[in-house]
Amino acid sequence: MRLTALDELAERLGLRKELDVAEARAMYPMLEVAEEDPAADRRLLEAIADWCDRYTPLVAFDGKDGLFLDISGCTHLFGGEKALLRDVLSRLFHMGFDARGAVSSSPGLSWAASRFGQGGVIEDEETEHVLMSLPVAALRLEGQTVAALNKLGLKYIGDVIDAPRAPLTRRFGPELLLRLDQALGREEEPVSPRRPVASLSAESRLIEPIGTEEQILAVTRQVALSLQPSLEARGAGGRVFELVLFRVDGRVFRISVGASQPLREPKFIAGLFSERLQAVYDDLDAGYGFEILRLNVLRHDPFNEAQGDFEGDRQGEISLSAFVDRVSARLGADCLQSFQLRESHIPERAVITVPVMESLPRRKAAQDIQLPFREERPLRLFATPEPVETILAEVPDGPPQIFRWRRMQHQVARSEGPERIAMEWWIDGNDAEARDYFRIEDETGHRFWIYRRGFYGQALDPRWFMHGVFA
Repeated sequence: MRLTALDELAERLGLRKELDVAEARAMYPMLEVAEEDPAADRRLLEAIADWCDRYTPLVAFDGKDGLFLDISGCTHLFGGEKALLRDVLSRLFHMGFDARGAVSSSPGLSWAASRFGQGGVIEDEETEHVLMSLPVAALRLEGQTVAALNKLGLKYIGDVIDAPRAPLTRRFGPELLLRLDQALGREEEPVSPRRPVASLSAESRLIEPIGTEEQILAVTRQVALSLQPSLEARGAGGRVFELVLFRVDGRVFRISVGASQPLREPKFIAGLFSERLQAVYDDLDAGYGFEILRLNVLRHDPFNEAQGDFEGDRQGEISLSAFVDRVSARLGADCLQSFQLRESHIPERAVITVPVMESLPRRKAAQDIQLPFREERPLRLFATPEPVETILAEVPDGPPQIFRWRRMQHQVARSEGPERIAMEWWIDGNDAEARDYFRIEDETGHRFWIYRRGFYGQALDPRWFMHGVFA
């Protein structure tokens, strides 16, 4: 057992990370130790990252205990960089966190100043002055590299910042100078956001927190109204919307809904969230209320502004889309499924199920697609063909006369086939056996779709499988 983290009092006592717990308790018997829980720490960091979305949507993780916030273009909303940093740290302090932060022109400099320096806002002309007094560990180097630099007396960044670069590269590799250039802002260092950035976004910062379902829907409609001009300017409508609710105590709730057709009308967008809120509101703990409400457009498609014909042929399509949107918003996008064709002649691969919300916009185009196989297919196709015990069958290519399936014996009265389907060698391999399909009907009128895998006379006797049943 070793120490992995220390509070300020433990640091002042001279304890250090990686010290044995037994040795630390021998030095300070009253030492309080809590077992590390990496999963809980990660959940906590994710919750703080969600909370930081109020400042910028570009939030990235920095190891186990830090966050990068790209606040480019956001500072004017909070009164400047100093005011934004002061607001972040003050709010975190009142939530019980001891946090330090820095604002600079590069992630490397902010990381170094917040972890090894005084933090704060660092202007471009102060970059070298701030870095020179920091230890070389502030360059995010490997522990072995830091130890080797210290052994040579290069303990601070100021000792290497003006040193000849070629000898440093030969001795320590390219990482040292890369990290130095990133901290100085000479090398670009991208920050990868933890969440996809919304194509469009609008929010409302409320003077008084809200908590009821009616209040949330009213504000949602107002925010959707402010999004409408941006969607119109793009000639687009939203397909996937996300409602982000920032609770007063820092917790964040996200509610997503989708639409089968591009939407831009605020009342329709609010209607989708009305259905969704009815389903999830009991699990939505409003607490002391929500102070910020944000509406994101995660996906948008071109908006068809063509007027419908006078015969009203579009009314059925519009009513169907509205029904799909309402049901999917309340019960989830997967509650309604439709079939979509795939380029394969193997029955179980030729058709897949997809949410109706995704397939409805392509419904007309799909009407022109030619089926890749004959239309005599069973109404119910099994995802996995089930083995059939054949008692009597015509050899070599005839259908079964008597077979047993699911513990019941069937006497075949009529049959049609075979329909031979070769397997896809690029997927199943060159040794995959072809299938001979038969449509058969037993004496009681039940109709089945059975196939034989392989041929008689080969090393292994062919096997029979039930692949589907007809209505």
